[in-house]
Amino acid sequence: MESLFVMAQVAPTEYPKDNLEKADSLVKDAAEKYHPGMIIFPETFMSRFPAGTDIATANAVAEPLDGEFVQGMKKLAADHDVWLTFGMKETIEDPADHRCYNTVVMVNNKREIVQTYRKTHLYDAFGYKESNEYKAGDKFFEPVDTPFGKLGLFVCYEVRFPEVARYQKAKGAEIVIMPTAWFKGDLKSHQFRTLITSRALENTFFVLACDQCGGTAMGESVAVDPMGVAFAAGNEREELIPVYVDTDRIKEVESKLPSFKDRRPALYI
Repeated sequence: MESLFVMAQVAPTEYPKDNLEKADSLVKDAAEKYHPGMIIFPETFMSRFPAGTDIATANAVAEPLDGEFVQGMKKLAADHDVWLTFGMKETIEDPADHRCYNTVVMVNNKREIVQTYRKTHLYDAFGYKESNEYKAGDKFFEPVDTPFGKLGLFVCYEVRFPEVARYQKAKGAEIVIMPTAWFKGDLKSHQFRTLITSRALENTFFVLACDQCGGTAMGESVAVDPMGVAFAAGNEREELIPVYVDTDRIKEVESKLPSFKDRRPALYI
């Protein structure tokens, strides 16, 4: 089955209203130019403050799932007959906790939330401590049946944990969406591509990694097929990246490389 996705590699600003306006323009352009089934936006697309901004200020813009930002994205999806996946800052209900959730929302073309996911593995690495700003979720994304295939999802830093991707495969995911805000830095570009390729190859599924760009984020969004081949990629700038996915490729690869079937779980700790 063939489907068309578009990855919207963008540099979000601080305020949700501005990013919703940006989404309006991008969704319109992508729908007119490519007619995709789904448009993917990066991690925390709703709001990105400059590095060093105090947490209270950065999290003051957080919204609930029924807030204006999600409602606006749902309207865009319906208006342009497209599914959307996007990152946001979601409020938590504990008034004593200054953090929020790093959440990804998937909506369909009927203004419905298909599923939400709160990032479970936070980026406390390379001198950064994401857990100061966000509260971790407590369950993985459950792959969902869609008109484009069975979709799985994980976020950014979670690509470094093979167990997260393996869970998606075990639950039947054919295409895994990876919204991300990958930091620039020594060897980070190499690690980004290597990790995504490894997760796709070892699980024989597609990985579509949509990155932020500008500021501390590097761009270089990439789509990798079940054989580990990068077949669509972005540069360092804002751009729309069309991704043509044929899920029949999975069976073709698995006939040559049955690594998931050949596992011996009884031996694994």
